[in-house]
Amino acid sequence: MSDLVVRQRPESKTGSSRTTDERPGPWRITFDTNPDDCNLHCIMCEDHSRYSTTQSDRRREGRPKRRMGIELIRRVMEESKGTELREIIPSTMGEPLLYRHFDEILDLCKEYGVKLNLTTNGTFPQRGAKAWAERIVPVTSDVKISWNGATRETHENVMLGSNWETVVENVRTFIGVRDAHAEAGGNRCRVTFQLTFMEVNVSELPGIVKLAAGLGVDRVKGHHLWVHFTEMRHQSMRRTPEAIARWNGIVDSAYEVAERHRLPGGQRVLLENIFRLDEDSEGDIAPHGECPFLGQEAWVASDGRFNPCCAPDALRRTLGYFGNVNDTSLYDIWESEEYRDLEANYMENPLCQGCNMRRPADS
Repeated sequence: MSDLVVRQRPESKTGSSRTTDERPGPWRITFDTNPDDCNLHCIMCEDHSRYSTTQSDRRREGRPKRRMGIELIRRVMEESKGTELREIIPSTMGEPLLYRHFDEILDLCKEYGVKLNLTTNGTFPQRGAKAWAERIVPVTSDVKISWNGATRETHENVMLGSNWETVVENVRTFIGVRDAHAEAGGNRCRVTFQLTFMEVNVSELPGIVKLAAGLGVDRVKGHHLWVHFTEMRHQSMRRTPEAIARWNGIVDSAYEVAERHRLPGGQRVLLENIFRLDEDSEGDIAPHGECPFLGQEAWVASDGRFNPCCAPDALRRTLGYFGNVNDTSLYDIWESEEYRDLEANYMENPLCQGCNMRRPADS
């Protein structure tokens, strides 16, 4: 069993802009706005993969799609005045640009002085990359574009329904709008390629870094596969010492490519969550590494349930029930005995011991 970690509440990651008058709370909140809406079927996705039964079960049982009301988001942002909230994220499951209230989210960010942090699949549905960029760039800190290959074949085989030429051109268009806005004195949002590390795409990680540099993408980050389906077990890079050794060699190559292939301004592409694993990391990916989320960020499900992290929904529910923001203030939940206990003793939970999102203490 992993060493028990008991810790004090961590310092803010917002640049220490918090004042003594600010109420304790998360610096970032993710709202699961529309997890059942997506125009792609990525093979690793817990809800939209061809291996998932989430949508077929929902239809068979006559349940409506999970869609959050905009008033819930407005209410939480209103009660977040005087806290250290700096960013919000619309749904990272499903495609947030398909959420019918997305424009209202952008308006709320402007109204409350909070930045948007966006994860999107690169298709920019309905409006196209240019029109979306013109709306998104001014109020956004970071746009993470899901990216899972350096070649058409791999990317399209992972992100089923995606078109390689289209998404590459979309990135060029989006970055063009971003750069023009920044050059005119406006906000410069970071653009990130975000991937899931799997056997099917891991050999292309150095190529993704090179592609990012050529396109002007600032950062490449990712995480190891959450294995939701038996059909995907062979894709995990943590499954055997041999797979881990192969992963470690690719990590080294990715950093070499980042050094050789620079962004147009000469900077290195930032590589994040891309680190070598110990050969026994099948169980614990980051021995002695802390949770990056507890005491820092919060998640709100489409029905208002408070969640402590971004682990797959069925797994994070094993951490306990903390409350629902439809009946209780998010900030009362944040200060509750139940949440504080999890924050102090999370490494007693098997989910946390094997979590893909923890990082080594020295990374």
